[in-house]
This record gives sequence, structure tokens and C-alpha cells, in this order.
Amino acid sequence: MSKASIEGHAARFAPAPTLIDGKRNFVGMDMAEIKEALKALDIEPFRAKQIWSWVYCHGVKDFSKMSNLSKPVREKIGQHFFIGRPTVSAAQKSSDGTSKWLMKMFDGQEIECVHIPEEDRGALCVSSQVGCTNSCRFCHTGTQRLVRNLDASEIVMQVMQVRDELNEWPSTKEQRLLSNIVVMGMGEPLYNYDNVAKALKIIMDSEGIAIGKRRITLSTAGVVPMIKRCGEELGVNLAISLHAVTDELRSKIMPINKMYPIKELIKACKEYPGLSNARRITFEYVMLKGVNDSMADARALVRLLSGIHSKINLLPYNPWPGSPFECSDEETIQKFGDFVNAAGYASPVRTPRGRDIMAACGQLKSESQREKKKPHEKPENA
Repeated sequence: MSKASIEGHAARFAPAPTLIDGKRNFVGMDMAEIKEALKALDIEPFRAKQIWSWVYCHGVKDFSKMSNLSKPVREKIGQHFFIGRPTVSAAQKSSDGTSKWLMKMFDGQEIECVHIPEEDRGALCVSSQVGCTNSCRFCHTGTQRLVRNLDASEIVMQVMQVRDELNEWPSTKEQRLLSNIVVMGMGEPLYNYDNVAKALKIIMDSEGIAIGKRRITLSTAGVVPMIKRCGEELGVNLAISLHAVTDELRSKIMPINKMYPIKELIKACKEYPGLSNARRITFEYVMLKGVNDSMADARALVRLLSGIHSKINLLPYNPWPGSPFECSDEETIQKFGDFVNAAGYASPVRTPRGRDIMAACGQLKSESQREKKKPHEKPENA
């Protein structure tokens, strides 16, 4: 798929503009858009910075709380805009502390996001699409058809909703349980690049949500034409869902490999802007029993990644109802990891989190479906 095809894909699955009672959501607007909106209302442009701080730094949801704006200004803004959050359809908490939320967007479509806490920090796994187009055979999300892309507001709102849940406003708090972002939830972020990039730039702004690029990791199944652009424009950490070392196997379990084979993917990784020993690419490798877990696979993996500043996350497979694979046994995973580690690659075995609530890697899925009109149906109020 060329860059033009990727753009066409994004247009085909683009989200519809969101208006609630004719009002536009402030969440998801960047500074330039806020200034333009205020200009249209004959409000001084310097107010944009104040509104930005209230929305993105302090997390307020009510214009009346913006104490450094006059009442007439607050009322005028409130007539045309709102400060949105998704609806939490369901919330689950794992025995290990992991939390998962099913979030409903304004059109009724739902996504899942997951917070994985540590002692004094934590990562939020956010979604970029409703469903997924990659159809990786080991991934539960891949069994759900792609419904549509999320827009920038829907990506940012996931972060803001979880900040609400954790009571971590304002952003200036020194210690936060939401300290890192991983774009590893539902969807392929590089097929929705424009919305993901806009959202991450808002999230990274030091006067707003203030989660810096060193604390953000974007994971892709390997959309090769977009990898360099991601590095140049965003500078976030890159993770590659690799999972196999031959084109034959990778194409079977990850259909995207038919478009972007391993050789092209590895070349794009070697050219990722800013790559260094201090800033390595993470290669994700799910351990599938009898499929990709042999010592021959381990040796081939080391050869494949030669010359790339990288680390390898070994992921014990997380099963889901009807899943076609089994997880490699502990001894096999340990031998595999020891070999890769001895070859000079950090290769931690990631401890599965949230398995008991289906919140672990590859287990996310919502029940949202793409809406289709029957041939004889006409739109309402036609």
C-alpha cells in the first residue's frame, strides 16, 4: 500500500465531525484552532492560552470554572463549544491492579483502553481505531472488522478520562500514575496517522497534558511508508510488532507482511530518525507454542536485527475465546530469551497484566460494528 493508498484508506474510514447540539468539542483542538475559533467570536486571541491551560492542564469540564475569564466571555464560549469526555460503558479492575475501560464515543461506537500501574508511575494503552484492519491471527482485536478511525479528540479524551478517574489534575503534579502513553490499543495507528499525530502533539505540549515524547511509544505492525514520517514529525519511541523472522510465517499470522515484507520493514527501522543506543526500537515478539519459538527462530531473530539499536520484548501469548494458538511453555521462553540476551539484546519477558479481565496484549475488542444501510433503506428525514 503506497502513501496515496494509505491516505485513501484514512479517508474511507474517517470519523464524522462531532457536533453536540450544534457545539464543537474543545478537546482535540490545537492552539491554532482555538485562536481561530475565538477570533470568529471576536474574543481576544490571548484568551486561547488561558483556555488551553484550563482544558488540557487543569482538566476542567465546565467553562464556569475558568476564573480568569470574564463571565460574558465564558458564556459566549459556552454557546458554541463544550469540553467533552467519552461515556464509560464498563470498567473492570484486574487482581494485579490493571484497569480496563470500555469507552463510548458520541456516535455510539466503543473502544477499549487499559491502564497498567507500577508503584509510582503507570502506562495508559490507548486505541487509535474502532476495530482494526490488520487481522493478525493471534490478536483478538484482529477478529473485529475496522469500523472507523478515531479522530484526535477521541484519542485525547481517553487520556483525559483516565486522568479524571485517577484524580491526577492538574498536569503539574510531580508523581503521576498516568506517566506514559503506549499507542498499542485497538487499531493500527499509522493507518490513522494524521489524527494520531495531532492527538500526540496535544498530549506532548508542556503547558497542557505534558506527557513528553520520551514517555510515548507508538506501536505498528509495520506500515513502512509512514515510519520515517512518524520519527521526523513526532520523535516518539517506536515499537514494531514483529512476531516472526521469515516472510512465509509472518505473512500467515500477520497479513500486513504481504504488503510490507520483512526486508522493507527492517530497512525502515534502520533509517528511523534519531535512532541510537539511548533511543532504541522495541521489537515485540509474541511466543506461540510450536510456531515461532524454536532456537532456530532465536538465532534468525538475532541475525535479522543485527546493526539496529533495539531491544526485544518477549510476550507470553495471551489467549482469548476461540484463539488458534497456545502460549510457549516457560522453559522454552526462558531459553529463547537467554540466547537473545547473550547476543547483546535486552530481551525482557513481559509479565502479562490484566489477563483475568481480558486487558492483556492482544485481548482488546469491542462490540462496535460498521453501520450499513440496506439497499432499500433511505436516510431518516430524507
